[in-house]
Formats: sequence, C-alpha cells, structure tokens
Amino acid sequence: MDIAIMVEGQIGLNWPRWQGIARAVEDLGFAGLYRSDHVTNPQPPDQDSLELWTSLTWLASHTKRIEFGPMVSPVSFRHPVTTARIASAVDDLSGGRLRLGLGAGWQEREHTNYSYDLLPLPQRLERYAEGLEVTTRLLKSDEPFTFAGAYYTLHDAILLPRPGRAGGPAIVIGGKRGVLRLAARYADEWNVPFATPQAFSSLNKRLDELLEEHGRTLGSVRRTLMTNLVFARDQAGLEARLRERGRSVEDLQAGGIVVGTGDGVVEQLKQLAEVGVQTTMLQWIDLDDLDGLAALAEAVLPHFAA
Repeated sequence: MDIAIMVEGQIGLNWPRWQGIARAVEDLGFAGLYRSDHVTNPQPPDQDSLELWTSLTWLASHTKRIEFGPMVSPVSFRHPVTTARIASAVDDLSGGRLRLGLGAGWQEREHTNYSYDLLPLPQRLERYAEGLEVTTRLLKSDEPFTFAGAYYTLHDAILLPRPGRAGGPAIVIGGKRGVLRLAARYADEWNVPFATPQAFSSLNKRLDELLEEHGRTLGSVRRTLMTNLVFARDQAGLEARLRERGRSVEDLQAGGIVVGTGDGVVEQLKQLAEVGVQTTMLQWIDLDDLDGLAALAEAVLPHFAA
C-alpha cells in the first residue's frame, strides 16, 4: 500500500506553506500529495485559500516523483470543458502524475458567498454525472463529439492538443455508497473518506459487483482511502493531542480516523491494506509542522516500502 498526504486548501494554505509541504512530501518519500478544492471553510473565520489549479501547476513543474491532484474538485466551480483542458495540460506538464478527483460539491457557505450554484441534491448529482461524461469523453475521444444534456451541451467538441498519455489523467471519484454506480462507470480510481476497515470492505465488495455489471475488470479501478490522522512521536504527545480534541482513541477510530504513535499508525494502515486499500491519504492539518511530517515518514514509510 502507498502512503500519501492530503491537505485542506482552505485552512491557511498559501504559497510558502504549499511549497514547503510539497518539497517535504517529495523528499520524505510519500507517494503523493493531494488537496481539497474549497474557497472557504464551512464556518468562519476565513483563512488563506490558495487556488487549486494554480497550486497544482506549480507542483507539476517543481516535483519529479509524487502523484497529486484535487480531493476533490466540485463540478459546480468550473465548466467541465475548462476542467478537462486544464487537467490535461497539467498532467502533461508533470509527465503524467495528475489524478483528477471530481465531485458534485457540498459546502453551502462557499457556494452562497461566491454565487456558485450548488443545486438541490438530486439535480446536483445529475449535473455531476453529466460533468463526468463530458470530462471523460473530452479526455478519451480522438474524434469530435456532440453531447446534449440538461446542464451541458457541446457541438463537435474535441480536446486539442490530445493528452500526452492515452485517455489523459486518471479520473478519481470520491464518496461512499451514493457514488458507487458513477465510480463503476467512470472512475479509474475510487476514494472513500473516513471509513473503518470493515466499512471499506463492504463498500469495496459492492463496487466489485457494480464493475461486473458494467463489464469492467475489478482491477480497472484503483481503491484508495482518505482519512484524518492524529499522530504523535510518543505516548505523552498523543495523549495531549487527544485532550485537545476531547475524544478517545476508540471514538476516533470508530469514525475511521487513524490514531496513534508510529506503531499504532502502522498497525491501522496494515488493517486497511488487508481489506484492499491500495493508497491511504492521510490528512495533515498543521501545515507548518514539517518536523512532525518527517517524524511520520520515519515511523511509517519503511513498513510499506515496495
């Protein structure tokens, strides 16, 4: 199993922090760096929020090894044609390391504050499905195509230049049971947030069933998980972090959060690997704690070396 890092782009992410954490993730040996695509927090106060595609363009040209991408970018923010064009270019710039995470959108505050149209949930999911269709067809089709939907209409559309790798960047669909049918149809990677090993295993089996219904091989979709991390170098540090949260280890783990010192984190990650998780993305909330990130790498990565 690969171990990657995920950061929340709306909680103070600026250029110094992004550049620092990107270099650290690359140098320390993590498999990838992913970030959210939000303008604001769900609740104030607002903090620095570095624009997604600008930050990923910098990352593409200033790292050599790590995979990266949005986890995930709402179709409510950008027209899918715009997203496909940008994503293809950034993937080419990186030498084929982008993984394109797309979502329906969910956070009401940022949509209200900045006039993005969130839509009621049924219509939101319909628009999401259309956005996935448009994006994937642009990336994969070598011939112009026409598309007529309720939300998007294209005439003789083609993406030029064609993506450097066949089909363009991998499409990542994140979510639990409500998106599994879309993942079975469109995804190159399915990512589930905050799931225990038992919950992941159940969802994973359902995805297998849906892939068979669509005539796709089980190995055609990479299985990944994103979750929060509560990590400390020693037990005293861990207990201090637990007091800050006001929650027990058992309570956090029941919500799918990875908690512990190095040995505890390794054990929980191995449990995820056993149920089919191929990459775990660990949320790193303190963007300035690069020493802590180095300690995590030292404690965990040797146990998952290829």
